[in-house]
Amino acid sequence: MARFVVRRLLVMAALLFAISLVTFLLFIVVLPNGNPAALLAGRLANPAQVHATEVRYGFDKPVWVQYIRTMANIFNGTAYSYQSSFNVLDEIRAGFPATLSLALGAGIIWLLSSIVVGTLAAVKAGRYTDRVLTVLSMIGVSMPVFFLGAVLIYFVGYKLALIPISGYVPLTQSPTQWLWHLAAPWFTLSVLFVGVYSRILRSTILDTMGEDFVRTAKAKGLSERQVLLRHILRNSLVPIISLWGLDLAQVIGGGAILTESVYNIHGIGYLAFSSVRTFDTVTLLSIVMLTALAVVLLGALTEIVYAFLDPRIRLV
Repeated sequence: MARFVVRRLLVMAALLFAISLVTFLLFIVVLPNGNPAALLAGRLANPAQVHATEVRYGFDKPVWVQYIRTMANIFNGTAYSYQSSFNVLDEIRAGFPATLSLALGAGIIWLLSSIVVGTLAAVKAGRYTDRVLTVLSMIGVSMPVFFLGAVLIYFVGYKLALIPISGYVPLTQSPTQWLWHLAAPWFTLSVLFVGVYSRILRSTILDTMGEDFVRTAKAKGLSERQVLLRHILRNSLVPIISLWGLDLAQVIGGGAILTESVYNIHGIGYLAFSSVRTFDTVTLLSIVMLTALAVVLLGALTEIVYAFLDPRIRLV
């Protein structure tokens, strides 16, 4: 077990290094056409001003020195935006409560909804109910977040005035308004995931139904409901739960960029959206790295827990 943990941690470290190197080269070297100082100095800057900007931000140093310095600044909290001069980590902290509220609420909704829809579709496989749920799932997968959000804002928010059009109210300020402002964003963010998760769960349940331990459970005289809940569903949820953890980490790390932008929720996703518009490379790089760190850590932790529960995984 110890060797497995060490091996997975080494893989995690190598993966983080590769992600950090690629994103650094992309955001700092490639996108600004090899000279980010010229972009920061402005179109009307003369060569002396461009050189002063290079010295100020360390762009005159070798690329590997810039990489080490940038990564160190990101992870020790001293990275500052080149354009706005704010502390990037402080901005991420400020937007974290809104993003966490959006991600956790939507995550619970899409997980529970997927279990219900996927299980019902599997039990009714090949019947009218399964066909209807399949069509609805495909519509959910195909529905763009920005389109669904715009439709809800216009018809439900503007025309019917049933939901707030935009904004976010902290939970500590007003729990009722917090829930009311997040209802539509939760639904918008959940639709895509429900469509994907329910199809995966349906397929997994149908495969599990043919396993030997299911036939043994039925032979023992257990009811269909007991077999479904205790044996089939319990084993089928393993890939869904692991996928849910990774997707939740990705959403918290800025994966809800479209949802936050449509509903004007100033979280990490909205910060990423603003950074794209202003080409704030340091902020974008910081968000990408923190998201990668969260996803890789959670993925490694999930593998370690699985290896502890199932010794066969340690051989992989």
